[in-house]
Amino acid sequence: MSGTSPHSPLRAWWAQRPPAAGAAVMATGIVSVGLHLTGYEVLSRIALVLGCIAWLGLAADFAVRLLREPARWVAEAGTPGALTAVAATTVLGTRFSALGRQQLAEALLALSALLWPGLIVLVVGHWKRRMPGAVFLGCVATQGLAVLGATLAAAEATAWLAHTALVLFWLGLVLYGFALARFDLRQVTEGLGDHWVAGGAMAISALAGSKLIAADSARLYLWNSDDYGVLRTVTVALLVLDLAWYAVLLVAEILRPRPAYDVRRWATVFPMGMTAAATLSVAAALDVSWLEIPGEVLLWIAVAAWLAVAAGAVLKAQAAVRSTAPR
Repeated sequence: MSGTSPHSPLRAWWAQRPPAAGAAVMATGIVSVGLHLTGYEVLSRIALVLGCIAWLGLAADFAVRLLREPARWVAEAGTPGALTAVAATTVLGTRFSALGRQQLAEALLALSALLWPGLIVLVVGHWKRRMPGAVFLGCVATQGLAVLGATLAAAEATAWLAHTALVLFWLGLVLYGFALARFDLRQVTEGLGDHWVAGGAMAISALAGSKLIAADSARLYLWNSDDYGVLRTVTVALLVLDLAWYAVLLVAEILRPRPAYDVRRWATVFPMGMTAAATLSVAAALDVSWLEIPGEVLLWIAVAAWLAVAAGAVLKAQAAVRSTAPR
């Protein structure tokens, strides 16, 4: 019987995994990107390997649920957490592009672009008033496509990809506005982790803006002086707003500590890492060297948060496996 299988407790624990668990891949992937930007290549590749292992596990589970439990799959596909599948895939694709693995990055872009339309329609169709921070994942997933598209456009000198990324960039900002109108501001002091995505969505938007700026070259000539001026202004504004959100959310955590582990804490690590990556990327794209130091400080804060949440996840998993083990 399955109850006697030594693997059944692990399977039982895995079956309880919510769609939002994809934030763990997002968090690990963006930490890898940040470590790469600051020259810590060995640590970056270790994080990338961990992110890929988690992504493969979640992708397999995604496919199995679609085939074996379609009703449950459809129900979960309508939740904001489902969009972590798109965002996580684009983050890993961006890191692979930096490694020079453009074909793999292109495949991940194609996969995420295939998933995005259906999921975004399902998720936005289920939006309501007073939602948690996961409501901003619509913006995050869309900007993730913009980031990867702009990154590949720069790597392969492909103008149409950059222009498509620009459209997604503006669409992501529109989705942010709609999400903000539905965000329950009480989550800032009461949320269990995903409230940080309110700032993380701003961070990935700033990262997308910096990648669009960096994609331009004499070979492509993507933006004229007016386009460049608008992109520069909007990108800087997004980074400032992101840092403001970061400060507000950090102060709220200090005033109202929530130390207990929750899977949604991965959605805290991701915005922290994304803020660091956005700061470093804007510094490079706009040649603002003084931003590199705060960017690296923010990165190590994100690494510390990743370690703390990873430790909590391991302890939680061990407890869950023991609780489902046959007696």
